[in-house]
Order: sequence, then structure tokens, then C-alpha cells
Amino acid sequence: MVAVSKLQTMYTDMVTARYYEERLQEEYLEGKQPAFDISAGPIPGELHLAAGHEASAAGVCQHLRDDDTVTAPHRPHHIAIAKGVDMNRMTAEIFGRETGLSKGKGGHMHLFDPEVNFACSGIIAQGCPPAVGAGLAAKKRNEDSVAVAFLGEGAVSQGGFLESLNFAAVQDLPVVFVIEDNDWAISMPKNRVTDLEDASQRAGGFDMPGMRVDSDDATAVYDAAKEAVGRARDGNGPTLLEVQVHRRMGHFMGDPESYRPEDDSAAAKQRDSIERLASELRAAGVEDEALEELRENAHDRVDDAIGWAKEQPEPDPEDAYGDVFVGPESGVTTTEPTHELAGETRTGGED
Repeated sequence: MVAVSKLQTMYTDMVTARYYEERLQEEYLEGKQPAFDISAGPIPGELHLAAGHEASAAGVCQHLRDDDTVTAPHRPHHIAIAKGVDMNRMTAEIFGRETGLSKGKGGHMHLFDPEVNFACSGIIAQGCPPAVGAGLAAKKRNEDSVAVAFLGEGAVSQGGFLESLNFAAVQDLPVVFVIEDNDWAISMPKNRVTDLEDASQRAGGFDMPGMRVDSDDATAVYDAAKEAVGRARDGNGPTLLEVQVHRRMGHFMGDPESYRPEDDSAAAKQRDSIERLASELRAAGVEDEALEELRENAHDRVDDAIGWAKEQPEPDPEDAYGDVFVGPESGVTTTEPTHELAGETRTGGED
């Protein structure tokens, strides 16, 4: 039985993430229509939204601490919100402002917040090796922190994912791999990407536990993640967890989804994990007025973050040349390297 306070926190994370992406969609489409221009508007470039994925992040991240590491794929916002990433600075990053998490240089697919050990990437399965590295570091330091790598079902045959499973299993590392199965790998239906109906079966090849949650039920995800994260934190090794989610929008904003049957899109929008959790809260005695207050507070937080981000300064173009290389720490002096060749001593840099 999940405590009501936990259900309320998950509900808050989920309604925050859903409204956040709805607002980002509005801002993103400004200036891009009627003829879609990806470079126009306040948020240039691509934007990948995860509406329909909220339950996986909310259920898993309830078990995590700030010192636990989370890596996310190119649909990162719901995971970032559930992990506690600074929403103001995340939003400023998405809008390309200098007060963003990475000074506006990374955009929405490259969010990084060291305060809560969160990072994401647009490269498929890229987050798996860094999560394994974080797990290895925790083990070597005799710490009980864990690492969680989120990825999509279209990444389950990537070498980086499979090698990460192998290394985590061999080294018995505190890592949880979470596959968000939304049935579509960009424009390819799942059955054309892999013959596996249940990608958690990949765990069997690496002698680690594998579990699947067949619906985007936040409570069911919470229960499965409690077991997986607990196993990792107790030093009992990695777990592979797959969660069925649903993609309510296109692969990216502006995607016409001509490849997707209309009934599939309609079915995804009918399966609303937020309403499912709201029903559980009502059954637990939470009044509609309390749920509405949670929603309003979440919406206010989102609107404040977007308003703040839009007021932030844009970076100076010259700043593009900064943060490219890492130099020596302040006060550290270096000497030129020497190379001995055929009895001669030469200083570097003469070639």
C-alpha cells in the first residue's frame, strides 16, 4: 500500500510535467506556423515531448535521493522534474538563455544539473554508460547511492545499452535500467524494431532480474522501482525494468505523424496515467478540492518558470568560444613537456 503522501507527490510531479510540456508546446509553435519553420520562434531547433510518459519518472524517482544519478534520453522533462532539477534554470536552458543550466548552450536535449546529479542526451542509449560509471564510482567509494538510466524501447538493441548491461552485471553495480516503451521508435512501430514484446527479457542474457509494468500505472511503477532501487542500494546489483507508456504527441513538435494510424494516436490519448492516479487518490479519501489545489500550484510553478526564463538575457555570441576546453585550475603553473628522441631533448610544440 503506497502512502497517500507519496501518491500526492507523484500526482504533483505528473501534472507538473504534463502542463510544463503543454506550455512548452505553445511557446515552441510561436512563429513556426502556418508553414513550419524549425528555426523560428523563441525555442529554435527540435523539441521532443514526453506527454504520456509521466508515470514512469514519477514512480521511479520517488525512491531516489539528490546523490543518486539519473540519466535521461531526448524526452527528458518529466524525468528532470521528478528528479528535482531546478525548473527555472532548466526552462532558461530550453529557451537558450545565459542563466540556463548550461548557459543556454545545450538546449532541451542536453540538460545537466550537478546539484541533483541529472543529465540527458539526444544520442540513443547514450545515458547507459555514464549511469554505469556512476554506479561503479559509488561502489568503489563504499557509498549506497544508485544510478538510474532511462531509455526508450527503440534503444534496446544498441551496443551501448547491451554493453552497459553486461558491465553492470559483471561488476554487480547499483544501477537500474528503465525502458520506457511507448510502442514507437521515432516512426517505426515496435514490432519492426525488435521481436521482443517484453524488452525486460534482455535481462536474462546478463543474469540480472528483469521486470515489466504492463500499464502506465504510477503505483505499479512505484512498487516495481522500490524493489529494483532497494536491491541496488543494498549492494545486490542491477535490475532491468520496462514500463509501458504512451506517446500522446509526435516524435518531435511539427511531426505530422502520417506514419501512425489514427486509432493508435486516439487510444494513447485515452490512456491517461494522471487520471488513473487521481482516481486512486479519490479512493484513498483525497477530495477533488485538494487535487485541484495541487494542480493549480503545479500550473503556477510552471507559468512562473516560463515567465522567468523569457525575461533572462540571451548569451553574447562570443560566449560560444567559452567552456570549450578545460584549462588548469587557477594558480596552477604548467611546464612544457619534453620528448627524448635519439638522444636529443626537444620541447613540445616545435613540429
